[in-house]
Amino acid sequence: MNDKHTQLDWLISRVRKGAMNRREFLGRSTALGVSAGLAGALFGKVALAQEAKKGGTIRVGMQGGESTNSLDPALAASEVPFQVNMTWGEMLVDVTPDGQIDLRIAEEISSSPDATEWKFKIRKGVEYHDGSTVTAEDVVATLKRHTDEKSQSGALGIVQGISEMKAEGDMVTLKLSSASADLPYLMADYHLIIQPGGGVDAPAAGIGAGPYKVVVNEPGVRHTFQKHANYFDSSIGHADEVEILVINDNTARTAALQSGQVHMINRVDPKIVELLKGVPGVQIKAVAGRGHYVFIMHCDKAPFDNNDMRMALKYAVNRQELVDKILGGLGSRGNDFPINAAYPLFDDTIEQRDYDAAKAKEYYDKSGHDGSPIILRTAPGAFPGAVDAANLFAASANAAGIPLQVKLEPDDGYWSNVWNVEPFCASYWGGRPVQDQMYTTAYLSTADWNDTKFKNAKFDELLLAARGELDAAKRKASYSEMAHILRDEGGLILPMFNDFVSGVSDTIGGWVDDPNGELMNGRSQVKCWLA
Repeated sequence: MNDKHTQLDWLISRVRKGAMNRREFLGRSTALGVSAGLAGALFGKVALAQEAKKGGTIRVGMQGGESTNSLDPALAASEVPFQVNMTWGEMLVDVTPDGQIDLRIAEEISSSPDATEWKFKIRKGVEYHDGSTVTAEDVVATLKRHTDEKSQSGALGIVQGISEMKAEGDMVTLKLSSASADLPYLMADYHLIIQPGGGVDAPAAGIGAGPYKVVVNEPGVRHTFQKHANYFDSSIGHADEVEILVINDNTARTAALQSGQVHMINRVDPKIVELLKGVPGVQIKAVAGRGHYVFIMHCDKAPFDNNDMRMALKYAVNRQELVDKILGGLGSRGNDFPINAAYPLFDDTIEQRDYDAAKAKEYYDKSGHDGSPIILRTAPGAFPGAVDAANLFAASANAAGIPLQVKLEPDDGYWSNVWNVEPFCASYWGGRPVQDQMYTTAYLSTADWNDTKFKNAKFDELLLAARGELDAAKRKASYSEMAHILRDEGGLILPMFNDFVSGVSDTIGGWVDDPNGELMNGRSQVKCWLA
């Protein structure tokens, strides 16, 4: 941003997207030299075109819920818990659809020049659902809880890099063991919902500072919420009530949208996208982003502890076939590392890996495997089309002489009994806003969600060095080297990056395409309204 007009245009775009309230707009625009009267009139004119309607009940039908789900943010591992927690919870910061930091419980952020110390000023008067006030001490206690390996937090890899946490008045100071230029993005991780006392005594109580209070919590069935009357941000939380219905079956979920039982659904089956486009009152929202559908091998368990076996399976998957037949073209080929062009500093010169039956057989023979069946576990809810994708993978592997077999698992309990437990299974990731967060969450040796059990000292060294590297070219080179290591040595088979495909009723207003995650990165029901 080089001048006042450019900055003002950016502020206006944020208002149009529903990502900035009146107070923030007035404060930032007046700081640019715009008079308070003109700033107020400008905000009113822009906001009028996007004026939200209040009241009613927004209902969302979702795939990705199980009877084993918990309200403990640390344990959120599938789509419904993510959406549920983003309804009642609030983090220090969030990330906007255009990749900017959205200040939430934190109202100011600053850092030392070397990015080893960060300060977060806590917004005054933010109230929890139980009437108590959010404090800097709560923030520190929350972060400390996630550093405990017993919490089984998906954010463990992120918070382990914090060497010291301190609360003084309304200021939280975080000192890092090594520099991190992207720390504010890491604090947007959806596991890091701020809870009273850090959630230490009652992590699954569902008490937070978000726009809605939990009323009914029936895991695997439904979750209902009422508006939090004293929520700090008037630009969010338009409906009186929100209801999230767990509808794992694709046909039933689609029927619920068509009949008006729900206003939005996630994971529209690509096979019926064109059909739904012709249904009156229904819109298809397909958003390209960082999400990816994967098959994961545990690098520490036979036969996947043999890299020749891992390479054989990577060459045995027909990526283009999966993009065409599973995604219906709503996505792109993956390359066995979790980064694509949606990320800053992506290296587009890395050679694309394609199906090669001859190479797959060569690596398989080299592995010395005894020829016994290799079991790939999957379930309908692992990702849309997961069972068909696994069967296509098995067919292309069998054609290369690899004895891959598919075992179907039940949806209920898949994310607690199969994912991160069994040595070879189907899974998905929604992606993260920056490369450091994606790699730290899932591929750092010490991360709790290292679901491929990949441990590589050189990779860890590069990751930690890249965090504090302020030279973009050097940082990109480190990320490229990391991508090569993971692609050629890791346990990740990443055949495709998926678009987020949602079905939305015409009765919904305020929808904004968000590449950060499904259903507006978990915020559709709190940012949209009944038009």
